[in-house]
Amino acid sequence: MPPASDLRFLGKRIVLGVSGSIAAYKAVGLLRALAREGADVTVVMTKSATRFVRPLTFEVLCGHPVATDLFAAHQEMLHLTVPERADVIVIAPATANVLAKCALGLADDLLSTMVLSASCPLILAPAMDSGMWDHPAVKAHAEALRGRGVTVLEPEEGPLASGRVGRGRLVDEGVVLSAIEARLCPRRDWVGQRVLVSAGPTQEAIDPVRFISNRSSGKMGYAVAQAARERGAEVVLVSGPTALEVPPGVEVVPVCTAEEMTKALISRFAWSTVTIMAAAVADFRPKRPSLVKIKKDGASLQKLELEPTDDILEMLSKQKTNQVLVGFAAETEEVILSAKEKLKRKGLDLIVGNNVVAEGSGFGSDTNAAVLVDRVGRVTQLDLLPKRALADRILDALRELVVTSKRRAHPQPYGRT
Repeated sequence: MPPASDLRFLGKRIVLGVSGSIAAYKAVGLLRALAREGADVTVVMTKSATRFVRPLTFEVLCGHPVATDLFAAHQEMLHLTVPERADVIVIAPATANVLAKCALGLADDLLSTMVLSASCPLILAPAMDSGMWDHPAVKAHAEALRGRGVTVLEPEEGPLASGRVGRGRLVDEGVVLSAIEARLCPRRDWVGQRVLVSAGPTQEAIDPVRFISNRSSGKMGYAVAQAARERGAEVVLVSGPTALEVPPGVEVVPVCTAEEMTKALISRFAWSTVTIMAAAVADFRPKRPSLVKIKKDGASLQKLELEPTDDILEMLSKQKTNQVLVGFAAETEEVILSAKEKLKRKGLDLIVGNNVVAEGSGFGSDTNAAVLVDRVGRVTQLDLLPKRALADRILDALRELVVTSKRRAHPQPYGRT
């Protein structure tokens, strides 16, 4: 058992709402994790949730009676008394029905009535089939809640209960714990910093319907942007094509090609105090893209002639004054050696290296294991972490470098697009 001073949620009162998803069983592991971190947890279950996991399971683990009934005679006014004492309400899993109730202010059971009467932060971890998560109504409800300051986590992609593969799985409990920590113990150590982040892939046209790209999902860059914003920084995110939601409070500049990303970053670089290049920019592009679709029939495409794209990190490094410049190195072998070489060659202050073929660390995954190498030679190896948690570790490592860099008294403005 770690010392009390190391428990993230010691003395915090957390309401864990469990709704009727097949992922309800994962809430048991989340409850145990919260208890290990010192939290005092009260579990509230919907009627549907009790069909998947018996209330007794949660009751034994949290040490409190599980609340399920708005009208139970021995539990009068729980819809008011429980949220009044809560520091945060977490609903995991949250079904499409729960999202709708929270967004529309409906209150027809104990959990939804608690949410409506609560004044504490609310965190929702959705879990449903991908077709439901992608439905315009569900998307609208999630966006409406985010607009009110509710934390709505993005579900993971993977095998679903329906047998399909898609986005809808309940996120790893580490992601939920990080979200709770961000709401209960917010750090504002990046106030005053102006952070420029690049994320996602670029797409280089072969013809009007085909392009060269890579496997980047943008998740790491978006996680860095979210973490920096939550810790007080002003953040601009230059993003290649992704399907990700823009973190609240972050200004996004959408781009498609390497050339567009280069222009967007260079025009904003002078404004930034920290620039973090998490994007996977294409190294090559077709030299002469066709203006019309190349037909499959007839003359076949014998050769696709490529030319190198601009090295954005190298260009930024040459323009650098007092900015802290961070790069990423996606490798398949010799990660530390390659990261050190790239750090020196590009004139970086910090580089984040990872093995993209290692289990759990590939493109599109929700986790990553990384090595951090900084300009003074420190090498920090990090175990597999949710990308949001890794983003915080990167910002932690950058703090000393930011503090020791000379700050400009008069930041230059940039042209917004």
